[in-house]
Amino acid sequence: MKKKVLSILSLSFVLWMNAQEKDSLGQKKIEEVVITGQYMQQSINKSIYKVEVIDAQQIKNMAVTNVAEVLNQSLNIQITPDTNSGNSTANILGLGGQYVKILIDNIPVVGDTGLGSNIDLTKLSLTNIERIEIVKGSMGVEYGNGALAGVINIITKKSSSKKLSIRASLQEETVRDSYNLRKKGQGRHIQNLNVGYNFNDHWFTNISFNHNQFMGYEGDKKGYKYFGQDNLRGYDWNPKDQYEANALIRYSKNKTSFYYKASYLNETFNYYNPKVDRVPLNDGSGGVVYKSLDRNYNTERWIHQFNIQTHLGQIRYMGDFSYQKQDRKFYDYNYDIPNRKKDPNYNEQPYYKTDVIYSRGMFSNFLDNKTFDFQLGYELDHTDGYAALIAGEFDGNNISRKIFTYGTFLSAEWNISDKFSLRPGTRFSVSNRFNNQFNYSLSARYKTSENSNLRWVFGTANRYPTYDELFTYFVNVNHDIQGNPDLKPETGYSAGLFWDQGFGLGNGWKFNYNLEALYVDLNDKIENVMIVRPSTYKYLNLDKYRSLLFGVNANIVKDQFSLGIRTSLNGISVSKQEMDVRTPQDFQYNFQAGANAGYKIAGSNTALNLYYKYTGPARLYVIENESFRLARTDGFHMMDFIVSQPFWKDRLELSVGIKNIFDVTTINSTNSTASGHNAATDLLNLYYGRSYFARLMYQF
Repeated sequence: MKKKVLSILSLSFVLWMNAQEKDSLGQKKIEEVVITGQYMQQSINKSIYKVEVIDAQQIKNMAVTNVAEVLNQSLNIQITPDTNSGNSTANILGLGGQYVKILIDNIPVVGDTGLGSNIDLTKLSLTNIERIEIVKGSMGVEYGNGALAGVINIITKKSSSKKLSIRASLQEETVRDSYNLRKKGQGRHIQNLNVGYNFNDHWFTNISFNHNQFMGYEGDKKGYKYFGQDNLRGYDWNPKDQYEANALIRYSKNKTSFYYKASYLNETFNYYNPKVDRVPLNDGSGGVVYKSLDRNYNTERWIHQFNIQTHLGQIRYMGDFSYQKQDRKFYDYNYDIPNRKKDPNYNEQPYYKTDVIYSRGMFSNFLDNKTFDFQLGYELDHTDGYAALIAGEFDGNNISRKIFTYGTFLSAEWNISDKFSLRPGTRFSVSNRFNNQFNYSLSARYKTSENSNLRWVFGTANRYPTYDELFTYFVNVNHDIQGNPDLKPETGYSAGLFWDQGFGLGNGWKFNYNLEALYVDLNDKIENVMIVRPSTYKYLNLDKYRSLLFGVNANIVKDQFSLGIRTSLNGISVSKQEMDVRTPQDFQYNFQAGANAGYKIAGSNTALNLYYKYTGPARLYVIENESFRLARTDGFHMMDFIVSQPFWKDRLELSVGIKNIFDVTTINSTNSTASGHNAATDLLNLYYGRSYFARLMYQF
């Protein structure tokens, strides 16, 4: 099961640049298309929303292995890792994973605690990805609960131009300065295989497999073999091993197409306890053994999806039907460290469990009119969730809850002229647990020229409370921390203005740029706050959150050379209240910049790619010890450099490179506060440092 399989992906190098600009630069003969927020798949230039696209070639050039690594290159998206759980979620515009909706092929993906939000992006591999679409801002009308900060839509491949296509890859990486292929060795070991087959003009099938083994990073710890009693045993980044398998079958003829897709994930996450116990053997010889109580988490995820697109007379119909299940279990076991023996007497128990029945349907083209059309849709979500007592503090009980949500949405698209389009929309959602929710949107696109567009987008969204916010109960002599079953959903809105333009400069030079301004306003933000001095805390709808983003991006291309520059300024205002203390409401700004450069050497076809991202210092008001202070998180630089060389008529490709050249690991942060029974920490774990990799790819 641990054997390495051979090689994935296609051809050699395509010049790298921000994908959302490619059409206006004329780099592709076929127009790039998007589906997120659209009535049907259409050209990115005609989209009424500002959609950022990261395509398969860009993903290949970055030599990344999961969605978290891809998004780390994007401005104003920060991947937040939890080294204790092994999960990594997306933070957009300062709002965490519970405010970002994660979709696969336009439907939300299941996670530990629900559907679509707080999704571990390291569990989403890139084996069969066609592109990733990103829309920043509130998308509550189209995607409902949790789409407050934005939507990330992962689009998988469902066709091939070849009768038989085989792609495989083998990638080996160091973890900082450690690498070893042995069992329980060091480094990262990634293998994947993808096979596609066209039976005829109508039927296509695809299967793919992926294995991603991360052997952990010790950092300041001394590994699982260490048995000193100084709390230095274990890892700063714990080991994780993932296996994923996907299968798809698709039919397409005339105006009807449908596909069924199944995906299975198995993940093992190992936690090695830093606490070591010295246990006397009482053998009369003074013998002792050193033991630790370690823990394994085992996660299984199934995703089944059936999609159909057809016409009912002139009415266009697109429907999705999905059953998804994620089951995270754990077991504790005693480990004899010097003798490397695991006690076989352990009992695996549930930790988190989520079962989801989901359906989404959209009807459009009622009038068969290119000037005016409207879309009627529904979304149905039945989520059966479970959280074990050990996953939180839940009044001595495991938590089970069922949430049924039904939403109906309606929008109209009015092409007032060849240049100006308008789309209003509304959604009404009912739930068996929370009050009815109403969301609205209004978007407009003005085509100022053949290669430029001006977009204005307004939308609202809501977020339902989580397990911890509803059910936490941790009460003893020193603490009183309680959830709140009466919490109401958070609500918010965003408004954005986007301009893009592209043109030629002569002598083969092509240039484009875009300007963006986005405002996000969130009300009734849920926080854990003190309600009675000195240590009584409760989750309440109290805070207000505002985010203001300004961005400027530019790209220039000529022949085998490309250069992209990205900058942004993000201001965040958080109005926090605790007892009689309230923080100021002024904005604190964070500057970010990024660059990517690509060059392809003629003759040898050697591709060189450089990626850079700077995240400036961030400041935020926090409440601590019954007063407020301005906390700071340090800035940092990230840079990757990759060289790729094709061989054997482009069927083989060898890539080597350096990731995280500036060796970023942890940064200083005073954002964390001591609340309830949680101690504050002044360090934020981001990465495990500089790494080197080599990847061999094959395509037939």
